[in-house]
Amino acid sequence: MLLDKTRTRLSFERAADRYDASAILQREIAERLLARLDYLRIAPAAILDLGTGTGHLLDRLARRYPRARLLAVDFAYGMLLRARRRGPWWRRPLCLCADAESLPLAEGTVDLVISNAMLQWCDAERVFAECRRVLRPGGVLLFTTFGPDTLKELRLAWGQVDGYGHVSPFVDLHDLGDALLRARFTDAVMDADRLTLTYLDLAELMHDLKGLGAHNATLNRPRGLMGRQRLEALIAAYEPYRREGRLPASFEVLYGHARVPEAQTGIQP
Repeated sequence: MLLDKTRTRLSFERAADRYDASAILQREIAERLLARLDYLRIAPAAILDLGTGTGHLLDRLARRYPRARLLAVDFAYGMLLRARRRGPWWRRPLCLCADAESLPLAEGTVDLVISNAMLQWCDAERVFAECRRVLRPGGVLLFTTFGPDTLKELRLAWGQVDGYGHVSPFVDLHDLGDALLRARFTDAVMDADRLTLTYLDLAELMHDLKGLGAHNATLNRPRGLMGRQRLEALIAAYEPYRREGRLPASFEVLYGHARVPEAQTGIQP
C-alpha cells in the first residue's frame, strides 16, 4: 500500500483534540464490531485494542470483560494521551505508542486482538502477521476496515479534476481474507456493510475528514495547497451526486474475524 506513514502519523497527532467530535461513523462501526463479540465464546485474560485512537472501545471492553487486562496500541502519541484516561483510575489500560506492523509484545501474550477502522492505514499482511504472533493458541482477531467503495464519490470527482491520488487506497474484502489465510489464521470470516453519510456541501465533508485525521497520505498526492480553480472544479464535479439537497459520502465497511489454531496435543508421529 503506497501510503506516507509519517504524514499519516502527524495527521492523527494533529487531529487528537477534535477526533471524538468527528468520529460519528467510527463509533457506529465500533458498536457493530462489539456486537459481534456476542457470537464468540471467549473469556480473554488479555485484550489488545490495536489502533485504539482515543480509546472508545476500551470502556466497553472493560465492562464486558471485567477481569481482562487491557492493552492499547496506537502510533499517534496524542491519541494515546486521551486513551490512557479511560476507565477507573485503578484499572487504566496499559498504553503503548507503537506501529501495528511491529508490536512491542512477546509471542503468545494476548487472547483477543480487536481493531476498529485502523487497518486501512497499514500493510495488512504485516499487521496480520504480528497479530498472529502475539495471540495465544485459540486466540481471536476481530477487526473492521474500509473497502474500495469508500469515498467513491470523492474519488470519482477528483478523477475529473487531475490525475493525482487524492483518496487513500482500500483493500478488497477477498484480498483481506486471503491475507488472513497466509498469516496462518483459521476460521476466517469476512463480510461487508455499506453506510452513507450526507453533507450540506463539500466543505462540510472535508471538515469531517480533517477532524478525523484522514488526510490524503498517498505517495502520489499533489504537493502544495489546493488552488481556488481546482477547488471550484472539484465542487462542480461532486455536485451531480447531490440527492434531496445533500451530498453523499459512501463508506464500504469490512468486518473480519479469525482464530489462531489451538495448540496441538497428543503424541506426534
